[in-house]
Amino acid sequence: MQRRHFLRQAGVTLAVASTASLAACARQPLVPVKSSDAIPPEPVARLQSGVAEIAPIRAQPDRITGIYVCTRPFRAAGPRIETERLDHKTIVHNYGHGGSGWSLSWGSSALALRLVQATGAKQVGVIGCGALGLTSALLAQRAGLSVRIYAKELPPDVYSMRASGLWTPDSRICDAEHAPAFADRWEEMTRSSFRTYQSLLGLPGRPIEWIDGYAVSDEPFGHAEPPVADEPEYGSFHARVRDLTPRAVELAAGSHPFPQAYVRRYTTMMFNISAYAHMLMSDFLAAGGKIEVREFHDPRELVKLPEHTLINATGYGARALFKDDSIIPVRGQTARLIPQPEVTYSLYTGTLSIVPRSDGVLVQVIGDSGNFNNSDLTPDRAASEAAVRELGELFARMRVSNTHSG
Repeated sequence: MQRRHFLRQAGVTLAVASTASLAACARQPLVPVKSSDAIPPEPVARLQSGVAEIAPIRAQPDRITGIYVCTRPFRAAGPRIETERLDHKTIVHNYGHGGSGWSLSWGSSALALRLVQATGAKQVGVIGCGALGLTSALLAQRAGLSVRIYAKELPPDVYSMRASGLWTPDSRICDAEHAPAFADRWEEMTRSSFRTYQSLLGLPGRPIEWIDGYAVSDEPFGHAEPPVADEPEYGSFHARVRDLTPRAVELAAGSHPFPQAYVRRYTTMMFNISAYAHMLMSDFLAAGGKIEVREFHDPRELVKLPEHTLINATGYGARALFKDDSIIPVRGQTARLIPQPEVTYSLYTGTLSIVPRSDGVLVQVIGDSGNFNNSDLTPDRAASEAAVRELGELFARMRVSNTHSG
């Protein structure tokens, strides 16, 4: 997530960027930690003025269940959604969504479907089974097409599963130079995806839900944050969709348990990705969809497939498969803690982003350099443990603050 991008949105939705669609991720085996690293759990803290209690996050390194390294597929011009002829095949590309894959998936896949329908095809093959592959396949099914997914891996092993899971439709979606030309298409995709997500609320397993979150800072909000030194200026479009999400509310000093002087409460959507991906897969198969586990190394291999129209939803994989050097990997790392059902809020500290998913509490370092054009999938456990300790120290300070306040 980009820190200044988050703070720009703080007055609107305070959506925390992550990798809404992350690609090329790796999991690190667990390594036991010393018992001396453990931080005892803090008591529940209360907000005044009728706001719900805040359950503390048990931020201890020995509660880390996995560390995931991801490369977000950034393209300066924005996602590639267009057709390409390959012999007698029509390839509809649908990839390159930076950190916005899950957020924009329905809207982007709707655009891809229009291109498919323009070919008159009745059967379509989808390459990839992540966020964009699954939504492309489902929309094609609902349009009456026969669909087969071809994928090297299936959920829960696809790299989209490593996303943080927050509504972040303009996270690393394009650079500032290309933003004016891309803005209208972005808004169309965003509003389309948003409408679809509202129809997925309240379902079993809570695949999609609205949550509150808190942004905390020692400095007043609204100050411009310096960009990450080695990353470009990204396009920012949140002002175009201010009507979609509630405005953030500043909490007065003494009305919250946080030790920081400035606190804002915001509301955003969260994707419980494990439950959500399971639902998408189940819906696709129940509607008669077919899946073939298969890996492709060269576009010429696609010519041999029986479908004449194919949707390429391979994410970062398109860089190698289609030799698309316009895709730049942006590395990101998350640590997942043991689930805490009582923790129902997200948290943004300026250096950390916390997401309370049902399959684990995600802790991500943000604003750090060295990630742009970095495809290294080696997990840095020390960095994740340090982040978890930093989070634990915040809750320890909250405990002291509550004690002093009586």
